Amino acid sequence: MHTVEPNRAHTLFDLTGRVAIVTGGAGLLGYHHGAILAAAGAHVVVLDLAAANPALRAEQLQLAHGPECLGLAADITKEESLEHVRDQVMEKFGRIDILINNAANNPKVEDQKPGQPWSRLENFPLATWNADIAVGLTGAFLCSRVFGQEMVKRGSGVILNVASDLAVIAPDQRLYRQEGVAEHEQPVKPVTYSVVKTALLGLTRYLSTYWVAQGVRVNAISPGGVFNGQPEEFTSKLHALIPMARMAHKDEYQGAILFLCSDASSYMTGQNLIVDGGRSVL
Repeated sequence: MHTVEPNRAHTLFDLTGRVAIVTGGAGLLGYHHGAILAAAGAHVVVLDLAAANPALRAEQLQLAHGPECLGLAADITKEESLEHVRDQVMEKFGRIDILINNAANNPKVEDQKPGQPWSRLENFPLATWNADIAVGLTGAFLCSRVFGQEMVKRGSGVILNVASDLAVIAPDQRLYRQEGVAEHEQPVKPVTYSVVKTALLGLTRYLSTYWVAQGVRVNAISPGGVFNGQPEEFTSKLHALIPMARMAHKDEYQGAILFLCSDASSYMTGQNLIVDGGRSVL
């Protein structure tokens, strides 16, 4: 008969002393990703644009959870910027254990004005396409390359790519329809969001075998929509597509994030964990 060692449940999720970098870490979900890692004992590096004030968000994490945290401003589309971050993190903490590729552009479709259908494929600006790919995909590639090599040197590490339910299903454009607007002017979920999030799954699979011998695990999480004050017209239509009949709360992905970043998922790599209230099973 096998017995479970004392405190096994705690040690599986314990991140004490580990160092986690969260890109887009000052944002709505990024901050909550960092919060659960800090609560589990990790030193969290909040990486974001200067305008998002990552230093303040890191201070808030530290005050709330205890472990020393660090907020750094960087442009994740520039390798030299990330190399500077790497040097700062290594000087401060001496190691990098976890990377969450969370940063992404996500323009609000509801902000589109009638008569200005920029989101539609026929009109979608090439500059916006390039910018969205640069942040959401190239940024994840560069962060994985720069920070992942430090994990390789140590022989262990975790990379977690934040994808989306729209990496496994197509957007339902009926959610964005507006009454009285001509068909060719109807707002839609932009093409780049689905393309970037789907590509992150490919990056996940590639990296998971590329560095497997070096002890680096790479997985993805595909969260569904998070309620953040969206109009009732939109949310009521979306709830009808979700078996659980609601959007996620902003802290509701923390359990999955901690699982994927901790030893609790030690035999899991190259996978995509879908957490969407059941929407993608319909």
